Amino acid sequence: MEHITDPIDRRLLDEFQRDFPVTERPFQVLAFTLGLDETEVLDRLTRMRATGRITRVGATIAPGAVSASTLAAVAAPSERLEEVAALIDAEPGVNHNYQREDDWNLWFVATGPDRAHVDDTLARIAQRTGLLVLDLRLVRPFNVDLGFRMSGEVRNVPGPRQVDCSALQVGDRALLQALSSGLPVVAEPYTELARSLDRETAEVMARIEALHSAGIISRLGVIVRHRALGWSANAMVVWDLPAEQIDTAGPALAAHPGVTLCYERRPIEGVWPYRLYSMIHARSRSEALEVLARARALPELFGAQHKVLFSTRCFKQTGALIQTKEAAA
Repeated sequence: MEHITDPIDRRLLDEFQRDFPVTERPFQVLAFTLGLDETEVLDRLTRMRATGRITRVGATIAPGAVSASTLAAVAAPSERLEEVAALIDAEPGVNHNYQREDDWNLWFVATGPDRAHVDDTLARIAQRTGLLVLDLRLVRPFNVDLGFRMSGEVRNVPGPRQVDCSALQVGDRALLQALSSGLPVVAEPYTELARSLDRETAEVMARIEALHSAGIISRLGVIVRHRALGWSANAMVVWDLPAEQIDTAGPALAAHPGVTLCYERRPIEGVWPYRLYSMIHARSRSEALEVLARARALPELFGAQHKVLFSTRCFKQTGALIQTKEAAA
């Protein structure tokens, strides 16, 4: 891509967004694959994190596996946009907050250890802003394994993974919160992580592998900032479909080239009728609209009413809140 001219940086971001090694010196494994030494890999990742090209090397957690979350939106008056966005960002449980082109112009994800925590977050935002908050709860995901090919090639969408929540053990929430925040970018990150949790390195690594195998960790690797890497034309497309059509339309849309996320959410009667959501991350608006045009022609979606909401600004992007600081203490 045009924003990553160094071929080694492209490979580093392209090949390690998932299946990150769980071994004492994982960056040494990356270095061997890339024909570098370990120090250079660490330096490159540290630099890309400092310049905002990546958010972290860490984990994304399967929705609903160990915590609660919801997509939410408010219609902020233009003269209050900055104020309302700041009030939303101030909530520790908000891990994404984007401005989008619509009357409902601020879209954010509220996360927390349980549904009550998420409800409290939404209630505070409504009270502090004086605005109606849409609570668009997840019904089911079709593809939430967000990843980007730096080469520009179409990626293969991983199939849905089964999540076995029975694999959770005492202490896993703190471990998952740390992984969601990001591994230390040092030679022995799992050792440092274990030390911060007052646990043994071998135990921590074994739990990470078990949680990944159970689908609770949906992805372990380099988490990129797509806008900083050139994927600047990002559209959330929402589709108004009867509930009975989602079974066929969801998988078809999720498998469509260029669609990077796809899920069903609960509509709000009389306010927001859309059930099926998809994200298109593209390098230009015209490219995104071309992907959309092909998606609209899918037999499962042909003629469906839809709305396109391009994002114009990112106010916040962090890992999810799985465990509060009070619980950790």
